[in-house]
Amino acid sequence: MLIAGFPAGAWGTNCYLVAPAAGEECVIIDPGHQAAPGVEEAISKHRLKPVAVVLTHGHIDHVASVVPVCGAHDVPAWIHPEDRYMMSDPEKSLGRSIGMPLMGELTVGEPDDVRELTDGVRLDLAGLEFSVAHAPGHTRGSVTFRMPERADVPSVFFSGDLLFAGSIGRTDLPGGDMAEMLDSLARVCLPLEDSTVVLSGHGPQTTIGQERAANPYLRQVAAGGQGAGSPTPPRRGM
Repeated sequence: MLIAGFPAGAWGTNCYLVAPAAGEECVIIDPGHQAAPGVEEAISKHRLKPVAVVLTHGHIDHVASVVPVCGAHDVPAWIHPEDRYMMSDPEKSLGRSIGMPLMGELTVGEPDDVRELTDGVRLDLAGLEFSVAHAPGHTRGSVTFRMPERADVPSVFFSGDLLFAGSIGRTDLPGGDMAEMLDSLARVCLPLEDSTVVLSGHGPQTTIGQERAANPYLRQVAAGGQGAGSPTPPRRGM
């Protein structure tokens, strides 16, 4: 399996291209701010053919390049319905202006073909299987994508802004909720095998085992802790 990832734009959002191997079809995950050139570079380098864009949530740092990427390759974008409005109205999702100079660099709106994700659905794209889990807390429509273990390749978990190495996504923006975040961590992350590779929306790769041992938020929910008294997570992205 081929996974090509790179941090993009002002918020360093991780964009991933996933394919069975070089020279085959691929899925693009979270093409955010200024991600289009990196996407095209990875497509050319690995001789890939995009078939879909899938989005972990609707914040502008994860969706800013959806329109140009989908338009260039005539592919659909998948997003949870509760976050769909953010593609056309990113400032509403932030509760504030993100700044006119930056807005001038963004393509706001929906691609021609938008499809909605639901909890528990399995997407079969580019010869790969992605299991979708609704994971609110960072936004109401946040989702994760999990790929099952294959041969010698461990399960891969695209966590978006739910789980980071050593931390979690922020919950102080509209639609964020710490209690929901902790519930999503317990329901979606804790059941995963320790060997599961975590590729998050910001920051380095980790594993569920590493986070189970060292991440204070995952340790809290594993011990049965509730939202009260949880520290505010450090800000990564939006």
